Amino acid sequence: MLENLRVENLALIEKEEIEFSEGLNVMTGETGAGKSIILGALDLALGGKINRGMVRNNEKDAFVEAVFSLNGSEEEKLKESDLESFDGQIILSRRIKGTKSVARINGETVPAARLRQAGELLIDIYGQSEHQSLSDPKKHLPLLDSFVKKDLDPVLEKLSPVYKEYSSLQKELKEADVDESERKRDISYLTHVSEEIEEAALKPGEDEELEEKYRRMSGAEKVARSLSEVDGLLYGQADVLSLIGQSQRALSEINDYDDSIQNLSQTLGDAYDILDGFSHDLRDTVDDLTFDPQEFDEVSRRLDLINDLKAKYGRTIEDVIQAKEEADLKLEKLNDHAAYMESLRKKIKDAQARLDALCEEAEKIRQKGAEELAKQVRESLKSLNFLKADFEVELTRKNYSDNGFNAAQFMISTNPGEPLKPLSQVASGGEMSRIMLALKTVLASADDIGTMIFDEIDTGISGRTASAVARELKKVSVGRQVILITHLPQIAALSDKHFLIEKSATNDSTVSSIRPLSEDEIIKELARMIGGDVITDAVTESAKELRAGSVKSL
Repeated sequence: MLENLRVENLALIEKEEIEFSEGLNVMTGETGAGKSIILGALDLALGGKINRGMVRNNEKDAFVEAVFSLNGSEEEKLKESDLESFDGQIILSRRIKGTKSVARINGETVPAARLRQAGELLIDIYGQSEHQSLSDPKKHLPLLDSFVKKDLDPVLEKLSPVYKEYSSLQKELKEADVDESERKRDISYLTHVSEEIEEAALKPGEDEELEEKYRRMSGAEKVARSLSEVDGLLYGQADVLSLIGQSQRALSEINDYDDSIQNLSQTLGDAYDILDGFSHDLRDTVDDLTFDPQEFDEVSRRLDLINDLKAKYGRTIEDVIQAKEEADLKLEKLNDHAAYMESLRKKIKDAQARLDALCEEAEKIRQKGAEELAKQVRESLKSLNFLKADFEVELTRKNYSDNGFNAAQFMISTNPGEPLKPLSQVASGGEMSRIMLALKTVLASADDIGTMIFDEIDTGISGRTASAVARELKKVSVGRQVILITHLPQIAALSDKHFLIEKSATNDSTVSSIRPLSEDEIIKELARMIGGDVITDAVTESAKELRAGSVKSL
Protein backbone atom coordinates (compact mmCIF):
# COMPACT_ATOMS: atom_id res chain seq x y z
CA MET A 1 0.00 0.00 0.00
CA LEU A 2 1.18 3.51 -0.84
CA GLU A 3 1.43 5.19 2.54
CA ASN A 4 3.08 8.47 1.75
CA LEU A 5 3.96 10.60 -1.29
CA ARG A 6 6.26 13.60 -0.93
CA VAL A 7 6.65 16.12 -3.76
CA GLU A 8 8.99 19.14 -3.91
CA ASN A 9 9.56 21.79 -6.59
CA LEU A 10 7.52 20.05 -9.26
CA ALA A 11 5.27 21.97 -11.68
CA LEU A 12 2.76 23.93 -9.54
CA ILE A 13 3.77 22.19 -6.31
CA GLU A 14 6.33 23.80 -4.01
CA LYS A 15 6.25 21.18 -1.25
CA GLU A 16 3.53 18.71 -0.38
CA GLU A 17 3.31 15.49 1.61
CA ILE A 18 0.28 13.23 1.14
CA GLU A 19 -0.67 10.39 3.46
CA PHE A 20 -2.96 7.86 1.80
CA SER A 21 -5.10 5.22 3.49
CA GLU A 22 -6.58 1.85 2.68
CA GLY A 23 -9.78 1.68 0.67
CA LEU A 24 -10.95 4.32 -1.78
CA ASN A 25 -8.79 7.48 -1.91
CA VAL A 26 -10.42 10.19 -4.03
CA MET A 27 -8.81 13.38 -5.35
CA THR A 28 -10.96 16.21 -6.66
CA GLY A 29 -10.53 19.88 -7.52
CA GLU A 30 -11.25 22.54 -10.08
CA THR A 31 -10.09 22.01 -13.65
CA GLY A 32 -6.45 23.10 -13.89
CA ALA A 33 -5.85 22.83 -10.15
CA GLY A 34 -3.02 20.35 -10.75
CA LYS A 35 -4.64 16.96 -10.09
CA SER A 36 -2.61 15.29 -12.83
CA ILE A 37 0.61 16.56 -11.25
CA ILE A 38 0.13 14.19 -8.31
CA LEU A 39 -0.05 11.15 -10.58
CA GLY A 40 2.81 12.56 -12.64
CA ALA A 41 4.93 12.85 -9.49
CA LEU A 42 4.11 9.26 -8.52
CA ASP A 43 5.05 8.13 -12.02
CA LEU A 44 8.49 9.77 -11.59
CA ALA A 45 8.98 7.95 -8.28
CA LEU A 46 8.17 4.73 -10.11
CA GLY A 47 10.89 5.32 -12.71
CA GLY A 48 8.83 7.16 -15.33
CA LYS A 49 10.26 9.40 -18.02
CA ILE A 50 11.42 12.84 -16.88
CA ASN A 51 10.03 15.99 -18.46
CA ARG A 52 12.50 18.77 -17.58
CA GLY A 53 9.71 21.31 -17.99
CA MET A 54 8.07 19.89 -14.86
CA VAL A 55 10.78 21.36 -12.59
CA ARG A 56 9.25 24.43 -10.95
CA ASN A 57 12.41 26.36 -10.03
CA ASN A 58 15.50 25.40 -12.04
CA GLU A 59 17.76 26.70 -9.28
CA LYS A 60 16.53 23.96 -6.94
CA ASP A 61 16.29 20.18 -7.14
CA ALA A 62 12.92 18.59 -7.80
CA PHE A 63 12.21 15.63 -5.53
CA VAL A 64 9.59 12.89 -5.26
CA GLU A 65 9.44 10.07 -2.73
CA ALA A 66 6.93 7.23 -2.39
CA VAL A 67 6.76 5.09 0.77
CA PHE A 68 5.06 1.70 0.51
CA SER A 69 4.11 -0.63 3.33
CA LEU A 70 4.26 -4.26 2.26
CA ASN A 71 2.28 -7.39 2.87
CA GLY A 72 3.93 -10.81 2.93
CA SER A 73 3.23 -11.51 -0.74
CA GLU A 74 4.71 -8.20 -1.87
CA GLU A 75 7.84 -8.71 0.24
CA GLU A 76 8.32 -12.15 -1.31
CA LYS A 77 7.95 -10.81 -4.88
CA LEU A 78 10.44 -8.03 -4.18
CA LYS A 79 12.89 -10.52 -2.71
CA GLU A 80 12.62 -12.72 -5.83
CA SER A 81 13.60 -9.63 -7.87
CA ASP A 82 16.58 -8.90 -5.57
CA LEU A 83 14.83 -5.85 -4.10
CA GLU A 84 15.24 -5.50 -0.34
CA SER A 85 12.66 -4.12 2.07
CA PHE A 86 13.25 -2.85 5.58
CA ASP A 87 10.82 -3.18 8.46
CA GLY A 88 8.00 -4.02 6.07
CA GLN A 89 8.57 -0.92 3.93
CA ILE A 90 10.26 0.13 0.72
CA ILE A 91 11.04 3.73 -0.18
CA LEU A 92 11.37 4.81 -3.82
CA SER A 93 12.70 8.28 -4.59
CA ARG A 94 13.86 10.41 -7.49
CA ARG A 95 15.84 13.65 -7.34
CA ILE A 96 16.08 15.76 -10.50
CA LYS A 97 19.26 17.83 -10.62
CA GLY A 98 19.51 20.00 -13.70
CA THR A 99 19.77 17.63 -16.64
CA LYS A 100 20.31 14.55 -14.46
CA SER A 101 18.28 12.51 -12.04
CA VAL A 102 19.25 10.29 -9.12
CA ALA A 103 17.05 7.29 -8.34
CA ARG A 104 17.17 5.54 -4.97
CA ILE A 105 15.59 2.56 -3.27
CA ASN A 106 15.79 2.70 0.52
CA GLY A 107 18.48 5.36 0.17
CA GLU A 108 20.69 3.30 -2.14
CA THR A 109 21.37 4.73 -5.60
CA VAL A 110 19.97 2.54 -8.38
CA PRO A 111 19.19 2.83 -12.12
CA ALA A 112 15.74 4.24 -12.87
CA ALA A 113 14.86 0.85 -14.36
CA ARG A 114 15.00 -0.64 -10.86
CA LEU A 115 12.34 1.85 -9.74
CA ARG A 116 10.14 0.67 -12.61
CA GLN A 117 10.76 -2.94 -11.67
CA ALA A 118 9.71 -2.31 -8.08
CA GLY A 119 6.72 -0.21 -9.16
CA GLU A 120 5.35 -2.98 -11.39
CA LEU A 121 5.27 -5.29 -8.37
CA LEU A 122 3.58 -2.78 -6.06
CA ILE A 123 1.08 -0.76 -8.04
CA ASP A 124 -1.22 -0.87 -11.08
CA ILE A 125 -1.92 2.42 -12.87
CA TYR A 126 -4.86 2.59 -15.27
CA GLY A 127 -5.14 5.67 -17.39
CA GLN A 128 -6.36 6.53 -20.86
CA SER A 129 -3.56 4.53 -22.50
CA GLU A 130 -4.61 1.38 -20.63
CA HIS A 131 -8.22 1.88 -21.74
CA GLN A 132 -7.02 2.24 -25.32
CA SER A 133 -4.87 -0.89 -24.99
CA LEU A 134 -8.05 -2.94 -24.83
CA SER A 135 -8.43 -2.20 -28.54
CA ASP A 136 -5.28 -4.23 -29.19
CA PRO A 137 -6.01 -7.99 -29.22
CA LYS A 138 -2.37 -8.66 -28.33
CA LYS A 139 -3.16 -7.31 -24.84
CA HIS A 140 -6.06 -9.71 -24.29
CA LEU A 141 -4.16 -12.97 -23.76
CA PRO A 142 -1.98 -11.48 -20.96
CA LEU A 143 -5.16 -10.32 -19.20
CA LEU A 144 -6.66 -13.80 -19.47
CA ASP A 145 -3.38 -15.35 -18.32
CA SER A 146 -3.33 -13.11 -15.25
CA PHE A 147 -6.77 -14.48 -14.36
CA VAL A 148 -5.54 -18.11 -14.47
CA LYS A 149 -1.98 -17.33 -13.36
CA LYS A 150 -1.94 -19.75 -10.43
CA ASP A 151 -2.83 -22.78 -12.57
CA LEU A 152 -1.11 -21.65 -15.77
CA ASP A 153 2.35 -20.63 -14.53
CA PRO A 154 3.51 -24.19 -13.58
CA VAL A 155 2.60 -25.38 -17.11
CA LEU A 156 4.38 -22.46 -18.81
CA GLU A 157 7.50 -23.17 -16.73
CA LYS A 158 7.62 -26.65 -18.30
CA LEU A 159 6.59 -25.42 -21.73
CA SER A 160 9.27 -22.77 -22.20
CA PRO A 161 12.35 -25.09 -22.26
CA VAL A 162 10.57 -27.57 -24.54
CA TYR A 163 9.76 -24.75 -26.96
CA LYS A 164 13.41 -23.66 -26.94
CA GLU A 165 14.51 -27.24 -27.68
CA TYR A 166 11.98 -27.53 -30.50
CA SER A 167 13.04 -24.19 -32.01
CA SER A 168 16.71 -25.15 -31.82
CA LEU A 169 16.05 -28.45 -33.58
CA GLN A 170 14.02 -26.70 -36.29
CA LYS A 171 16.89 -24.30 -36.88
CA GLU A 172 19.35 -27.21 -37.06
CA LEU A 173 17.11 -28.99 -39.58
CA LYS A 174 16.91 -25.90 -41.77
CA GLU A 175 20.69 -25.50 -41.73
CA ALA A 176 21.24 -29.21 -42.40
CA ASP A 177 18.83 -29.37 -45.35
CA VAL A 178 21.39 -28.71 -48.13
CA ASP A 179 21.69 -29.98 -51.70
CA GLU A 180 24.26 -32.59 -52.75
CA SER A 181 26.78 -30.15 -54.24
CA GLU A 182 26.75 -27.99 -51.12
CA ARG A 183 27.10 -31.07 -48.93
CA LYS A 184 30.19 -32.15 -50.87
CA ARG A 185 31.73 -28.69 -50.56
CA ASP A 186 31.13 -28.75 -46.80
CA ILE A 187 32.65 -32.23 -46.52
CA SER A 188 35.75 -31.10 -48.45
CA TYR A 189 36.23 -28.02 -46.30
CA LEU A 190 35.62 -29.77 -42.97
CA THR A 191 37.93 -32.63 -43.96
CA HIS A 192 40.67 -30.10 -44.65
CA VAL A 193 40.09 -28.46 -41.27
CA SER A 194 40.18 -31.76 -39.41
CA GLU A 195 43.28 -33.06 -41.19
CA GLU A 196 45.17 -29.78 -40.89
CA ILE A 197 44.64 -29.65 -37.14
CA GLU A 198 45.25 -33.36 -36.62
CA GLU A 199 48.53 -33.19 -38.57
CA ALA A 200 49.72 -30.43 -36.26
CA ALA A 201 49.41 -32.79 -33.25
CA LEU A 202 48.86 -29.91 -30.88
CA LYS A 203 49.32 -30.18 -27.14
CA PRO A 204 47.67 -27.80 -24.66
CA GLY A 205 50.22 -25.32 -23.27
CA GLU A 206 52.73 -26.15 -26.00
CA ASP A 207 52.66 -22.61 -27.42
CA GLU A 208 53.62 -21.05 -24.09
CA GLU A 209 56.59 -23.42 -23.67
CA LEU A 210 57.81 -22.75 -27.22
CA GLU A 211 57.49 -18.99 -26.83
CA GLU A 212 59.64 -19.10 -23.69
CA LYS A 213 62.22 -21.31 -25.44
CA TYR A 214 62.25 -19.03 -28.49
CA ARG A 215 62.84 -16.01 -26.24
CA ARG A 216 65.80 -17.69 -24.57
CA MET A 217 67.34 -19.01 -27.80
CA SER A 218 66.94 -15.73 -29.69
CA GLY A 219 69.02 -14.05 -26.96
CA ALA A 220 71.58 -16.80 -26.47
CA GLU A 221 73.86 -15.70 -29.33
CA LYS A 222 74.02 -12.13 -28.10
CA VAL A 223 74.72 -13.28 -24.51
CA ALA A 224 77.51 -15.59 -25.65
CA ARG A 225 79.13 -12.81 -27.71
CA SER A 226 79.08 -10.38 -24.78
CA LEU A 227 80.54 -12.93 -22.36
CA SER A 228 83.31 -13.77 -24.82
CA GLU A 229 84.11 -10.08 -25.09
CA VAL A 230 84.46 -9.87 -21.29
CA ASP A 231 86.69 -12.93 -21.29
CA GLY A 232 88.90 -11.33 -23.97
CA LEU A 233 89.22 -8.12 -22.00
CA LEU A 234 90.27 -9.98 -18.87
CA TYR A 235 92.48 -12.62 -20.44
CA GLY A 236 93.46 -11.27 -23.83
CA GLN A 237 96.61 -9.35 -24.59
CA ALA A 238 96.30 -7.36 -21.38
CA ASP A 239 95.69 -10.52 -19.26
CA VAL A 240 94.42 -8.57 -16.25
CA LEU A 241 94.70 -11.53 -13.90
CA SER A 242 98.47 -11.96 -14.71
CA LEU A 243 99.09 -8.25 -14.23
CA ILE A 244 97.40 -8.33 -10.80
CA GLY A 245 99.56 -11.33 -9.87
CA GLN A 246 102.73 -9.54 -10.95
CA SER A 247 101.67 -6.44 -9.00
CA GLN A 248 101.07 -8.48 -5.85
CA ARG A 249 104.56 -10.08 -6.12
CA ALA A 250 106.18 -6.67 -6.52
CA LEU A 251 104.43 -5.44 -3.36
CA SER A 252 105.42 -8.55 -1.39
CA GLU A 253 109.11 -7.71 -1.94
CA ILE A 254 108.76 -4.46 -0.01
CA ASN A 255 106.36 -5.61 2.72
CA ASP A 256 109.08 -5.52 5.39
CA TYR A 257 109.78 -1.82 4.87
CA ASP A 258 106.32 -0.42 5.60
CA ASP A 259 103.25 -1.93 7.36
CA SER A 260 100.87 -0.01 5.10
CA ILE A 261 102.36 -1.74 2.06
CA GLN A 262 101.50 -5.07 3.64
CA ASN A 263 97.83 -3.99 3.76
CA LEU A 264 97.95 -2.94 0.13
CA SER A 265 99.45 -6.30 -0.82
CA GLN A 266 96.66 -8.11 1.09
CA THR A 267 93.95 -6.08 -0.67
CA LEU A 268 95.45 -6.80 -4.06
CA GLY A 269 95.65 -10.50 -3.15
CA ASP A 270 91.94 -10.52 -2.29
CA ALA A 271 91.19 -8.88 -5.64
CA TYR A 272 93.17 -11.58 -7.40
CA ASP A 273 91.23 -14.34 -5.61
CA ILE A 274 87.88 -12.75 -6.50
CA LEU A 275 88.80 -12.25 -10.12
CA ASP A 276 90.19 -15.76 -10.38
CA GLY A 277 86.86 -17.19 -9.12
CA PHE A 278 84.98 -14.94 -11.53
CA SER A 279 87.08 -16.20 -14.44
CA HIS A 280 86.10 -19.80 -13.71
CA ASP A 281 82.39 -18.95 -13.43
CA LEU A 282 82.54 -16.94 -16.63
CA ARG A 283 84.03 -19.78 -18.65
CA ASP A 284 81.55 -22.30 -17.18
CA THR A 285 78.66 -20.03 -18.23
CA VAL A 286 80.06 -19.63 -21.74
CA ASP A 287 80.46 -23.41 -22.02
CA ASP A 288 76.81 -23.91 -20.97
CA LEU A 289 75.48 -21.44 -23.59
CA THR A 290 74.98 -23.60 -26.63
CA PHE A 291 73.12 -22.10 -29.60
CA ASP A 292 71.90 -24.63 -32.16
CA PRO A 293 70.72 -22.81 -35.31
CA GLN A 294 68.82 -25.88 -36.51
CA GLU A 295 66.90 -26.23 -33.24
CA PHE A 296 66.13 -22.50 -33.29
CA ASP A 297 64.74 -22.82 -36.80
CA GLU A 298 62.54 -25.77 -35.75
CA VAL A 299 61.12 -23.81 -32.78
CA SER A 300 60.42 -20.81 -35.03
CA ARG A 301 58.59 -22.89 -37.64
CA ARG A 302 56.55 -24.73 -34.98
CA LEU A 303 55.46 -21.42 -33.45
CA ASP A 304 54.50 -20.07 -36.88
CA LEU A 305 52.35 -23.15 -37.51
CA ILE A 306 50.58 -22.86 -34.15
CA ASN A 307 49.95 -19.13 -34.55
CA ASP A 308 48.58 -19.70 -38.05
CA LEU A 309 46.11 -22.31 -36.72
CA LYS A 310 45.07 -20.00 -33.88
CA ALA A 311 44.46 -17.20 -36.39
CA LYS A 312 42.10 -19.52 -38.31
CA TYR A 313 40.32 -21.42 -35.56
CA GLY A 314 40.57 -19.69 -32.18
CA ARG A 315 42.60 -17.69 -29.71
CA THR A 316 44.07 -20.70 -27.89
CA ILE A 317 45.27 -24.21 -28.66
CA GLU A 318 42.21 -25.48 -26.78
CA ASP A 319 40.00 -23.50 -29.21
CA VAL A 320 41.78 -25.04 -32.18
CA ILE A 321 41.36 -28.57 -30.78
CA GLN A 322 37.65 -27.86 -30.18
CA ALA A 323 37.33 -26.63 -33.79
CA LYS A 324 38.57 -30.03 -34.95
CA GLU A 325 36.08 -31.82 -32.72
CA GLU A 326 33.25 -29.71 -34.12
CA ALA A 327 34.43 -30.33 -37.69
CA ASP A 328 34.53 -34.09 -37.02
CA LEU A 329 31.01 -34.00 -35.61
CA LYS A 330 29.69 -32.14 -38.66
CA LEU A 331 31.55 -34.52 -40.95
CA GLU A 332 29.92 -37.47 -39.24
CA LYS A 333 26.52 -35.92 -39.92
CA LEU A 334 27.33 -35.01 -43.51
CA ASN A 335 28.92 -38.35 -44.41
CA ASP A 336 25.83 -40.16 -43.17
CA HIS A 337 23.46 -37.35 -44.07
CA ALA A 338 20.34 -39.41 -44.62
CA ALA A 339 20.61 -41.08 -41.20
CA TYR A 340 21.39 -37.75 -39.57
CA MET A 341 18.35 -36.05 -41.14
CA GLU A 342 16.15 -38.97 -40.15
CA SER A 343 17.42 -38.79 -36.57
CA LEU A 344 16.90 -35.01 -36.50
CA ARG A 345 13.34 -35.28 -37.78
CA LYS A 346 12.62 -37.94 -35.15
CA LYS A 347 13.91 -35.60 -32.43
CA ILE A 348 11.74 -32.79 -33.79
CA LYS A 349 8.70 -35.06 -33.86
CA ASP A 350 9.33 -36.09 -30.27
CA ALA A 351 9.86 -32.47 -29.13
CA GLN A 352 6.74 -31.35 -31.00
CA ALA A 353 4.67 -34.08 -29.33
CA ARG A 354 5.82 -32.91 -25.91
CA LEU A 355 5.25 -29.27 -26.92
CA ASP A 356 1.74 -30.04 -28.22
CA ALA A 357 0.85 -31.78 -24.98
CA LEU A 358 1.94 -28.82 -22.87
CA CYS A 359 0.29 -26.30 -25.22
CA GLU A 360 -2.95 -28.25 -25.05
CA GLU A 361 -2.69 -28.40 -21.26
CA ALA A 362 -2.23 -24.62 -21.18
CA GLU A 363 -5.14 -24.22 -23.62
CA LYS A 364 -7.48 -26.25 -21.39
CA ILE A 365 -6.60 -24.01 -18.44
CA ARG A 366 -7.16 -20.92 -20.58
CA GLN A 367 -10.42 -22.24 -22.02
CA LYS A 368 -11.82 -22.93 -18.59
CA GLY A 369 -10.53 -19.56 -17.37
CA ALA A 370 -11.96 -17.79 -20.44
CA GLU A 371 -15.43 -19.13 -19.70
CA GLU A 372 -15.25 -18.09 -16.06
CA LEU A 373 -13.73 -14.70 -16.89
CA ALA A 374 -16.46 -14.01 -19.47
CA LYS A 375 -19.17 -15.02 -17.00
CA GLN A 376 -17.83 -12.74 -14.27
CA VAL A 377 -17.23 -9.84 -16.68
CA ARG A 378 -20.81 -10.12 -17.94
CA GLU A 379 -22.05 -9.84 -14.36
CA SER A 380 -19.74 -6.89 -13.71
CA LEU A 381 -20.87 -5.18 -16.92
CA LYS A 382 -24.49 -5.41 -15.77
CA SER A 383 -23.56 -3.62 -12.56
CA LEU A 384 -21.89 -0.96 -14.72
CA ASN A 385 -25.15 -0.24 -16.56
CA PHE A 386 -24.49 -2.52 -19.55
CA LEU A 387 -27.86 -4.14 -18.94
CA LYS A 388 -27.99 -6.28 -22.09
CA ALA A 389 -24.30 -6.68 -22.84
CA ASP A 390 -22.79 -10.00 -23.86
CA PHE A 391 -19.08 -10.75 -23.48
CA GLU A 392 -16.94 -13.69 -24.57
CA VAL A 393 -13.24 -14.52 -24.74
CA GLU A 394 -12.44 -16.04 -28.13
CA LEU A 395 -9.49 -18.42 -27.91
CA THR A 396 -7.70 -19.38 -31.14
CA ARG A 397 -4.46 -21.08 -32.12
CA LYS A 398 -1.40 -19.52 -33.73
CA ASN A 399 2.26 -20.45 -34.14
CA TYR A 400 4.18 -22.00 -31.26
CA SER A 401 5.85 -19.70 -28.73
CA ASP A 402 7.24 -20.09 -25.23
CA ASN A 403 3.76 -19.05 -24.08
CA GLY A 404 1.94 -21.82 -25.96
CA PHE A 405 0.03 -21.63 -29.22
CA ASN A 406 -2.98 -19.54 -28.18
CA ALA A 407 -4.21 -16.09 -29.06
CA ALA A 408 -7.17 -14.43 -27.34
CA GLN A 409 -9.62 -11.72 -28.34
CA PHE A 410 -12.36 -10.09 -26.31
CA MET A 411 -15.71 -10.11 -28.09
CA ILE A 412 -18.65 -7.96 -27.01
CA SER A 413 -22.19 -7.04 -27.92
CA THR A 414 -23.58 -4.01 -26.09
CA ASN A 415 -27.12 -4.18 -27.48
CA PRO A 416 -29.65 -7.02 -27.65
CA GLY A 417 -29.73 -8.84 -30.98
CA GLU A 418 -26.34 -7.62 -32.10
CA PRO A 419 -23.72 -10.30 -32.84
CA LEU A 420 -20.52 -10.48 -30.87
CA LYS A 421 -17.77 -8.37 -32.44
CA PRO A 422 -14.15 -7.59 -31.55
CA LEU A 423 -14.01 -5.10 -28.72
CA SER A 424 -12.14 -2.52 -30.80
CA GLN A 425 -15.00 -2.37 -33.32
CA VAL A 426 -17.79 -1.80 -30.82
CA ALA A 427 -16.85 0.14 -27.70
CA SER A 428 -16.68 3.93 -27.41
CA GLY A 429 -14.25 5.76 -25.12
CA GLY A 430 -16.64 5.84 -22.18
CA GLU A 431 -17.62 2.23 -22.71
CA MET A 432 -13.97 1.19 -22.91
CA SER A 433 -13.33 2.76 -19.50
CA ARG A 434 -16.19 0.80 -17.99
CA ILE A 435 -15.11 -2.43 -19.67
CA MET A 436 -11.59 -1.96 -18.29
CA LEU A 437 -13.11 -1.38 -14.84
CA ALA A 438 -15.24 -4.51 -15.21
CA LEU A 439 -12.14 -6.53 -16.11
CA LYS A 440 -10.16 -5.10 -13.19
CA THR A 441 -13.01 -5.84 -10.81
CA VAL A 442 -12.86 -9.49 -11.88
CA LEU A 443 -9.07 -9.71 -12.19
CA ALA A 444 -8.59 -8.17 -8.75
CA SER A 445 -9.49 -11.54 -7.24
CA ALA A 446 -6.46 -13.09 -8.97
CA ASP A 447 -4.20 -10.06 -8.56
CA ASP A 448 -2.37 -9.55 -5.27
CA ILE A 449 -1.02 -6.06 -6.07
CA GLY A 450 -2.13 -3.92 -3.14
CA THR A 451 -2.52 -0.52 -4.83
CA MET A 452 -4.51 0.43 -7.92
CA ILE A 453 -4.69 3.88 -9.47
CA PHE A 454 -7.42 4.95 -11.89
CA ASP A 455 -7.00 8.10 -13.96
CA GLU A 456 -9.90 9.36 -16.09
CA ILE A 457 -11.98 6.29 -15.26
CA ASP A 458 -15.09 8.50 -15.44
CA THR A 459 -14.43 9.63 -19.03
CA GLY A 460 -17.68 9.98 -20.99
CA ILE A 461 -20.08 8.77 -18.27
CA SER A 462 -22.81 10.42 -16.19
CA GLY A 463 -26.13 9.79 -14.48
CA ARG A 464 -26.96 6.22 -13.45
CA THR A 465 -23.86 4.92 -15.20
CA ALA A 466 -21.72 7.16 -12.98
CA SER A 467 -23.40 5.70 -9.90
CA ALA A 468 -22.80 2.19 -11.20
CA VAL A 469 -19.11 2.95 -11.83
CA ALA A 470 -18.84 4.39 -8.33
CA ARG A 471 -20.22 1.22 -6.73
CA GLU A 472 -17.86 -0.93 -8.81
CA LEU A 473 -14.85 1.15 -7.79
CA LYS A 474 -15.87 0.79 -4.18
CA LYS A 475 -16.09 -2.96 -4.67
CA VAL A 476 -12.56 -3.05 -6.12
CA SER A 477 -11.23 -1.07 -3.13
CA VAL A 478 -12.40 -3.64 -0.58
CA GLY A 479 -9.29 -5.27 0.86
CA ARG A 480 -6.89 -3.08 -1.14
CA GLN A 481 -6.04 0.53 -1.87
CA VAL A 482 -7.57 2.44 -4.77
CA ILE A 483 -6.47 5.98 -5.64
CA LEU A 484 -8.33 7.95 -8.29
CA ILE A 485 -8.98 11.39 -9.70
CA THR A 486 -12.60 12.09 -10.50
CA HIS A 487 -14.96 14.85 -11.63
CA LEU A 488 -18.09 12.94 -10.63
CA PRO A 489 -19.77 13.51 -7.24
CA GLN A 490 -21.27 10.00 -7.36
CA ILE A 491 -17.75 8.54 -7.20
CA ALA A 492 -16.34 11.08 -4.75
CA ALA A 493 -19.24 10.45 -2.35
CA LEU A 494 -18.01 6.88 -1.76
CA SER A 495 -14.51 7.89 -0.64
CA ASP A 496 -12.83 6.47 2.44
CA LYS A 497 -10.46 9.42 2.25
CA HIS A 498 -11.06 12.54 0.18
CA PHE A 499 -8.29 14.94 -0.93
CA LEU A 500 -8.91 18.40 -2.35
CA ILE A 501 -6.40 19.85 -4.80
CA GLU A 502 -6.48 23.65 -4.95
CA LYS A 503 -4.60 26.27 -6.95
CA SER A 504 -3.77 29.70 -5.53
CA ALA A 505 -1.60 32.73 -6.34
CA THR A 506 1.05 33.76 -3.79
CA ASN A 507 4.01 36.11 -4.15
CA ASP A 508 3.52 36.58 -7.87
CA SER A 509 3.44 32.82 -8.47
CA THR A 510 0.85 30.07 -8.73
CA VAL A 511 0.98 27.02 -6.50
CA SER A 512 -1.11 23.89 -6.05
CA SER A 513 -1.77 22.29 -2.68
CA ILE A 514 -3.49 19.10 -1.59
CA ARG A 515 -5.13 18.36 1.74
CA PRO A 516 -7.43 15.71 3.23
CA LEU A 517 -10.99 16.84 3.91
CA SER A 518 -13.06 16.46 7.04
CA GLU A 519 -16.59 15.12 6.74
CA ASP A 520 -18.06 18.66 6.65
CA GLU A 521 -15.54 19.68 4.01
CA ILE A 522 -16.42 16.60 1.94
CA ILE A 523 -20.05 17.80 1.86
CA LYS A 524 -18.95 21.25 0.70
CA GLU A 525 -16.75 19.75 -2.06
CA LEU A 526 -19.57 17.44 -3.20
CA ALA A 527 -21.86 20.48 -3.33
CA ARG A 528 -19.34 22.29 -5.51
CA MET A 529 -19.10 19.29 -7.82
CA ILE A 530 -22.92 19.16 -8.08
CA GLY A 531 -23.75 22.87 -8.32
CA GLY A 532 -20.61 24.48 -9.72
CA ASP A 533 -20.20 28.16 -8.83
CA VAL A 534 -23.70 28.48 -7.32
CA ILE A 535 -24.07 26.45 -4.14
CA THR A 536 -27.56 26.80 -2.74
CA ASP A 537 -29.06 25.17 0.33
CA ALA A 538 -30.76 22.71 -1.99
CA VAL A 539 -27.42 21.77 -3.56
CA THR A 540 -25.89 21.32 -0.12
CA GLU A 541 -28.77 19.07 0.91
CA SER A 542 -28.29 17.06 -2.27
CA ALA A 543 -24.62 16.67 -1.37
CA LYS A 544 -25.52 15.46 2.13
CA GLU A 545 -28.06 13.01 0.73
CA LEU A 546 -25.55 11.75 -1.84
CA ARG A 547 -22.92 11.17 0.82
CA ALA A 548 -25.33 9.59 3.28
CA GLY A 549 -26.96 7.47 0.59
CA SER A 550 -23.61 6.28 -0.72
CA VAL A 551 -22.40 5.27 2.72
CA LYS A 552 -25.72 3.62 3.53
CA SER A 553 -25.77 1.67 0.28
CA LEU A 554 -22.43 -0.03 1.00
